[in-house]
Amino acid sequence: MKLLKKNQVIIYTIAVLLMVAGYLNYSTNTGEALEASINEMANTANIGDARLVSTEPVDENTVNEVQNTTNVTNTSNTNTIAENTANNTIAQTNATVSDDDYFAKSKLERDSMYSQMLETYENVLNSDNSLETQKQSATEEITKINNTKNSIMVCENLLKTKGFDNSVIFVNGDSISVIIGAEQLTQEEIAQIQNIISREMKADIQNIHISTK
Repeated sequence: MKLLKKNQVIIYTIAVLLMVAGYLNYSTNTGEALEASINEMANTANIGDARLVSTEPVDENTVNEVQNTTNVTNTSNTNTIAENTANNTIAQTNATVSDDDYFAKSKLERDSMYSQMLETYENVLNSDNSLETQKQSATEEITKINNTKNSIMVCENLLKTKGFDNSVIFVNGDSISVIIGAEQLTQEEIAQIQNIISREMKADIQNIHISTK
């Protein structure tokens, strides 16, 4: 509940800033300051208690070792493992429902923010009072936002094909935050996520911040 209230405050604040932008978009300095504020809040919104995993590239030798490692099961512990699995079933189910709710709400709020930003720039573009330079800038921002949205959608779909059913991506300039619904990630999994984000979003590995939720 505390996290939800925090997210709602952030979204409402963004909405207010965007409405103010409609009146102040004719000032270049004001527009740049507003955009910086929006980007800063977008970077912090919805991350909540996610745990940072890695911002550094995974060593190639480490990844190869992980890929070549054979999973070995100790047969003497089979009964114990089965008992623990049964005992944790209900807790895991409840956690999954909670995580699903978190990722759904995070994506909804992120997409709502992008929609409001697009609306603001479209208002500038369609206004008879806007200068040509302002319209050009608005057109570029609209293109940038749409490209970012498309890249995020592709990345989240690709992550799902790799077994990461729950993920949400936030973009703030060159910095990209990726939150994965998992207790922990292996070095191989981190490398997979980095490769997908780096390739599809043309991002440097050091700018990709991976967290688990």
